[in-house]
Amino acid sequence: MFKWKKLGRVFTPQEVTGRSWLKEFAQAPATLVIDDFVRIYFSCRPPADENGQYVSYSAYVNLERTDLFKIQHISEQPIISLGGMGEFDEFGTYPVSVICHGEEVRAYYGGWTRCESVPFNVAIGIAISRDGGETFTKLGKGPVLSYSPDEPFVLSGPKIRRFNDTWYLWYIAGRKWKMVDGKAEPVYKIRMASSSDGIHWTKMNKDLIPSRIEDDEAQASPDVFYANGKYHMFFCYRYSSHYRGKENGYRIGYASSTNLVDWVRDDAKAGIDVSKEGWDSEMISYPHVFELDGKTFLAYLGNQVGRYGFGLAVLDGKLK
Repeated sequence: MFKWKKLGRVFTPQEVTGRSWLKEFAQAPATLVIDDFVRIYFSCRPPADENGQYVSYSAYVNLERTDLFKIQHISEQPIISLGGMGEFDEFGTYPVSVICHGEEVRAYYGGWTRCESVPFNVAIGIAISRDGGETFTKLGKGPVLSYSPDEPFVLSGPKIRRFNDTWYLWYIAGRKWKMVDGKAEPVYKIRMASSSDGIHWTKMNKDLIPSRIEDDEAQASPDVFYANGKYHMFFCYRYSSHYRGKENGYRIGYASSTNLVDWVRDDAKAGIDVSKEGWDSEMISYPHVFELDGKTFLAYLGNQVGRYGFGLAVLDGKLK
């Protein structure tokens, strides 16, 4: 079992001023280590409109490398613009995963659009930065990973990695919509695609992680890390209904693999759970593992899937 020591909440969106588009949520943290600071990307929202509808933007916060609880700077504007009318990302860019590639920083993101019979649909797009990850330009108006006969809706939660000169994109794919108390709720599973250039993808078309708590368990945020001869995946999962509170809400799971294809799930090894009280007492989700100056950190969301920000934990020991 891993032992994570919670350090506390790092960023609270409600404390930010002067940005009308950033009022709540700081979802899906993803890091970029830059010299004397750590940039953490996240997705946020302005208040709902007069019809109760949200849009989501993506932003970043720079934290001091030697003290991750000291904020240096918050992005002045969203890092990626919303799409035009009818485009796949017209109403949201969430979540985002970043990676350096030569002089570029690439952002892989979930683009959201609204629907009639269900609340939303999502596909995965790419945007590229040539100013060190401050602003991004989309590769095009459409997604690079979209629906297919085996993955008919909700392709989201991209996590980009490179191992042995191959690009890997872990993501979630919708399996069904369930009606719960008159509302459509999505069920999605973790999947993977590979690429030689990070743009043209070959899907594996296979659910990677077996369900544990129920057949319609929803899984998200598959963050993969290589250490000590094997691949480690931290992810989150929830029940398919009534999951917005503590009882059925998100928890963090764990799986390992030696070949990136076959995964052994062992949630008991994850080593982190909800707190007895406070900002992460009802749920924890969207884990992101990163190394910094000899230590391994876990960024994660708390209650209401990050409505009140994200926090950090540090690993006691090594990933084995």
